[in-house]
Amino acid sequence: MILTIDIGNTNIVLGGWEGEKMAFVSRLRTDRQRMCDDYAIYLNGILQLYNIRRSQITGAIISSVVPQVTESLIEAVEFFTDIPPLVLGPGIKTGLNIRLDNPAQTGSDIVADAVAAIAKYPKPIILFDLGSATTISAIDHRGALLGGVIYPGVRLGLDALATRTAQLPQIGLDAPHSIIGPNTIEAMKSGAVYGTASFLDGMATRIEKQMGEKATLVATGGIAKEIVPYCLRDFQYNPNLLLEGLRIIYHRNHTEKI
Repeated sequence: MILTIDIGNTNIVLGGWEGEKMAFVSRLRTDRQRMCDDYAIYLNGILQLYNIRRSQITGAIISSVVPQVTESLIEAVEFFTDIPPLVLGPGIKTGLNIRLDNPAQTGSDIVADAVAAIAKYPKPIILFDLGSATTISAIDHRGALLGGVIYPGVRLGLDALATRTAQLPQIGLDAPHSIIGPNTIEAMKSGAVYGTASFLDGMATRIEKQMGEKATLVATGGIAKEIVPYCLRDFQYNPNLLLEGLRIIYHRNHTEKI
């Protein structure tokens, strides 16, 4: 079994793969204060929850956008499995043609998402990852990553409204009853859900215009499931896209076939 780990700003997502089949997926909150032993305990508990033995883990790969947590999880995985995990970054073979000004600065999450999207969907592709930040990646018909967009995430915006204004409360991301909100909370929900959906629709149209062709629209990330149903454009929603990309990259760096 290959263990794939995505360290995000809000959550850490772990997925176990037996060949191309996902055996389990689990999430825990990202905590920059936890040490190696803390994460080893969590890892042990998660594997016990899914009745997986240490000996079943034959490899691991990590993508991280939180440097403070990366080393602790590397040590935890190696301590728990006796296997040093791959860490997605410079020197790792991805097979992705990155056409950015400085390819080395491309986030590992963006790389893993793009690798999986190219493997699964018709090109060209516009890929939306809705997490703490919203990222958009443009992939051309040859499978090259051209660049993209970075925008504050939905929950980040809602947190800013609640903390930087005197009378706006914290709210959830459940959909409003109508686009025109009859009260403050419904109006905020409309802005968060329908406003973000409109942003996705509009950016897809603008990026397609610049690329000069229609694209497959793909959405992933922890918040995408709350937004995609309200988009007017047709999106392919894949909650585990990044983990799939990590699985593919792991095998590209080993002799085993996918």
